[in-house]
Amino acid sequence: MRSTRTILLELYADVVCPWCWIGDRRLFAAIDTVREALPDVVFEVVWRPFQLDPTIPPEGRDWAEVVESKFGGRLRAQPMFERVAQAGAADGLTFDFDRITRHPNTVKAHALVVFAQQRGVNVWPLVEALFAANFTQGADVSNDDVLVRIALAHGLEEAETRRVLAEGTYDVDVLQSQREAARLGVQGVPFLVLDGRFGVSGAQPSAVFVEALKRVATE
Repeated sequence: MRSTRTILLELYADVVCPWCWIGDRRLFAAIDTVREALPDVVFEVVWRPFQLDPTIPPEGRDWAEVVESKFGGRLRAQPMFERVAQAGAADGLTFDFDRITRHPNTVKAHALVVFAQQRGVNVWPLVEALFAANFTQGADVSNDDVLVRIALAHGLEEAETRRVLAEGTYDVDVLQSQREAARLGVQGVPFLVLDGRFGVSGAQPSAVFVEALKRVATE
């Protein structure tokens, strides 16, 4: 029997970060590539919460106001939105910034992912659903009903999910992850930590992730 080696990958990201969605998709494409070359290596990918803006109020902010204050208005922001959408489309993702109406505080979305991880759920389809809810459907991913709907579709139980969200059971885990990111010097996301030894910043092309994964697997 062949022995396998498990390597921990920690992905710091936020569900309202467009490049995090792109980076997530590219990372998993790279893992599939490396798995073919190194079948004895297992990559365990863990979501690490990172809030791009922890100061956003719990009810979120009006998206139009955010676009105005952060990007100088819709006309100035449009070319950037189009570049993101084109980059995402190349990886099979759909961005529809016109559908977004709220810029949410993401504590609850992160807490939902942490809760799912604690329950042993494969969280990456759930994470994909959170990204799609925000960027494709324009849903408010700080809204309990939106989060519960996503949770139910990915194997979690409604009553417990509502309780966890209402009581803030995993909010402290979100805060601890943010502090750990600061300790590591993470200033932007996505940020991937490989085996606790290497870091890759940004939504790199899959080829860059492939090389990083091979490096950590063979050294």
